[in-house]
Amino acid sequence: MLSVRDLAVSFQTRNGEVRAVRGITLELGKGEILGIVGESGSGKSVTSYALMRILDAGGSITAGEVTYSGIDLRRAAERDMRDIRGREISMIFQNPRAALNPIRKVGHQIEDVLRQHGRATRADARQKAIEALKAVRIKDAEARYDAYPFELSGGMCQRVVCAIALACDPRLLIADEPTTGLDITTQKAVMDLVRDLIRDRGMSSILITHDLGLAAQYCDRIVVMKDGRIVEQGDPVQIFSAPQHAYTRKLVDATPREGESIRSLLPPDERHPTLPHKVHNRPLIEVKDLTKTYQGKSGPVHAVRGISFRVDQGQSVGLVGESGCGKSTTSEILVRLLDPTSGAVLFDGHDIAGIPARRFVRDTRRKDIQMVFQDATDSLNPRHSARQSIAEPLRRLAGMRGAKLTARVEELAVLVGLPLALLDRFPHQLSGGQKARVGIARAVALEPRFLILDEPTAALDVSIQALVLNLLVDLRAKLGLSYLFVSHDLHVVRLLCDYVIVMKDGQIVEEGPADRIMRNPTHPYTQELLDAAPKPPARRVAAE
Repeated sequence: MLSVRDLAVSFQTRNGEVRAVRGITLELGKGEILGIVGESGSGKSVTSYALMRILDAGGSITAGEVTYSGIDLRRAAERDMRDIRGREISMIFQNPRAALNPIRKVGHQIEDVLRQHGRATRADARQKAIEALKAVRIKDAEARYDAYPFELSGGMCQRVVCAIALACDPRLLIADEPTTGLDITTQKAVMDLVRDLIRDRGMSSILITHDLGLAAQYCDRIVVMKDGRIVEQGDPVQIFSAPQHAYTRKLVDATPREGESIRSLLPPDERHPTLPHKVHNRPLIEVKDLTKTYQGKSGPVHAVRGISFRVDQGQSVGLVGESGCGKSTTSEILVRLLDPTSGAVLFDGHDIAGIPARRFVRDTRRKDIQMVFQDATDSLNPRHSARQSIAEPLRRLAGMRGAKLTARVEELAVLVGLPLALLDRFPHQLSGGQKARVGIARAVALEPRFLILDEPTAALDVSIQALVLNLLVDLRAKLGLSYLFVSHDLHVVRLLCDYVIVMKDGQIVEEGPADRIMRNPTHPYTQELLDAAPKPPARRVAAE
């Protein structure tokens, strides 16, 4: 169905030519799902944009052939490409909210595609748009037709994007990181849906992802890309059990899965012994009957419903559950960014829940409770350098200035493995992993005792995630920190946490030692979460 020969793509920048794709060759058969995997900057997405002829300004195909069902896509007229896009080849983009028009009802956006390609008239467009929503299993499709994107969850927006992509019955679907940012059960639901629709309609698909576990579960064949080149390809079992290229071995090793240790995620030469850490049987944080209620349009919304738990000194506790279960609300109350409706939060035996969030900023305990936020990019001031971001809490809460401040910032950079040469760079000049290190350095700057980690590795490549997770393990041992690790990735929670709390609909449905929860869950919801986690093939050949 699709043949790519020696494809090369370059971008013209102020600093000269950037070769993003360097002579790749691949084929896609009818009914096949091909996975293209690799880390950020490997050329995965640029390849897909080149196939669709939607490269950014400055980008161009400089060499190679792209043939789809006998059509030369590289040389086709733009008029013909407009007809091919959506009708023959369709695409699900990485960020569903960014792909949807925020001020236009989702039903109207589906109608636009149908009418553009002559699949609907003014008279029947509404009914066909509703049928497209039903095809992607959106409940109450008639009501969702009139919804705006901001009124829908991330998983629901992703389903709408799928509905738009599939509305005209394309023969080839390109899915670019379709599950980034989705919780684990929504990810499974979206991927199962895409796989079933592809099989039912006799389509072919290209799945672009940095998650090897996801690719292994849903793809017939995997292509591994690095620096714009294909370094290895084969079936998923072969790639996982006996990877041939050093880069593939690195990605396979860094993919969290059952039976692996935190150090085994790293390359063999970086696996130094894990530092010992002490857990004291004394509570640092005690949460008692915590409740948070918001007033919604149609009555009260109970975000957190009377939960109780504790975090001991030196302990790492995982808080897991789907989007909307109350994890983030709970963590924002504990870090005192949000006031509870009722309940107590005891820190070292003293209730801090009664202190209004706006007053807690000036409390002496402020420095003892810090947070690493989910999106490293959004949590950093784009106008501040890495040095300024790390220095801010030291200046504001510790009154540090001059040479002492400079020395402390550099000491923190060394502690989190951030090269000193990067301290004067701004967030847009740093990689995802480097920004994550800045966020961690800022959070530990004041030597806190309790650190809340809100999905700190959710959007990172697997090898960068491995480095950040190992850094967190080392910091916990060196600084004697206690963690509340908020996540939906159970493989990561198992590696990092001693104890796990499972939340659903604002309540705790199960809790216990991490090993017991992962091996023998008692609540059906916990079992559902475990079943939804991607299960890569076992590694049968040890890395050389």
